[in-house]
Amino acid sequence: MYVKKEETGRKEGFVERSVMGKTSVIIYITVALLLLFLISYSPKRSPSHHHGRLKLRSTFTFSNSGGDRHHDPIAFDPLIAEMERRREDKEWERKYFEHAHKEFVEAPGEESQPEWEDFMNAEDYLNDDERFNITNRLVLLFPKIDIDPVDGFVTESELTEWNLRQSEKEVMHRSEREIEVHDKNHDGFVSFAEYEPPTWVRKSDNNSFGYDMGWWKEEHFNASDADGDGLLNRTEFNDFLHPADSNSPKLLKWLCQEEIRERDTDKDGKINFKEFFHGLFDLVRNYDEEDHNSSHHSDDSMEAPAKQLFAQLDQNNDQHLSEDELLPIIGKLHPSERYYAKQQADYIISQADTNKDGRLSLEEMIESPYVFYSAIFNDEDEYDYHDEFR
Repeated sequence: MYVKKEETGRKEGFVERSVMGKTSVIIYITVALLLLFLISYSPKRSPSHHHGRLKLRSTFTFSNSGGDRHHDPIAFDPLIAEMERRREDKEWERKYFEHAHKEFVEAPGEESQPEWEDFMNAEDYLNDDERFNITNRLVLLFPKIDIDPVDGFVTESELTEWNLRQSEKEVMHRSEREIEVHDKNHDGFVSFAEYEPPTWVRKSDNNSFGYDMGWWKEEHFNASDADGDGLLNRTEFNDFLHPADSNSPKLLKWLCQEEIRERDTDKDGKINFKEFFHGLFDLVRNYDEEDHNSSHHSDDSMEAPAKQLFAQLDQNNDQHLSEDELLPIIGKLHPSERYYAKQQADYIISQADTNKDGRLSLEEMIESPYVFYSAIFNDEDEYDYHDEFR
């Protein structure tokens, strides 16, 4: 009797384990199929996205940072950003050698190109689906962006923070590269005596470009020197090159002084309404408007809102704006990396958000890969640049 019960128990246990085993297998197979679908899924492309070929950009500049308000979009994918940095570093090394050793500069027409061999043929790598699969990259990057909160969607704020992190890394990398040029005694700091202004500043006259009045000069240097020791460390030098991204009150006040210096046509040391309206107000309006390609507004239609803003800024009602009164709008006159990161995030969501709920699912990102990876499209040997964010 006892033997029969034991045998029956073994059979029931075997059946139970079999059922559980089959259930586990079904779950594993379902998960595997889902992952296989995500990885092998072929992204949908719009009709214009035929023969897409990814290209590395070259946004390299040599000793020409800070005063230039043009801004290139940052690479969305850190792997792409690293490749572009390595490419730029090679170009920088060549330019720096030419700058430091003019006696060895090549003859005109013999410009050398950056070497590619040490990191494969990068553009072939990007266009080899087995080595660089865009769907795989998006699947990998998605959980790194979806962090606040972790809910299976990428919001505008999450994407802005992601872009900002990539941008700040890029900016600091370029600043560190510039330190190598100016740090003549190799002590890790830059003094004003060591600093050499960009070539375009040294060659310009006082009327050719507004920024040559104060930018790159000792006043600018001292405003960036937060601890007042006469030397710029890594962070201070980065602020010197990119003052719009600094939180230093001293540097922000200097930016306000520069705006007055540039706009003050009657040289009274302040900004009257006419000087504010013809120049500064347009910059503020362009910052505030969502559609930066909006149609041109007439002076008559813009005068009333300009007067309203001017009155708000003019705290002492003397009909002039001082440097302290310009401080509330200095971030709009000199947009920070966060501003551009948000612009890039807004653009990406506007293009990839197919159900228009204001956020991106992984599926939506996979369906719009070329919003995240810019490309040159080849159609019968005719190249058309599709200007999107990489």
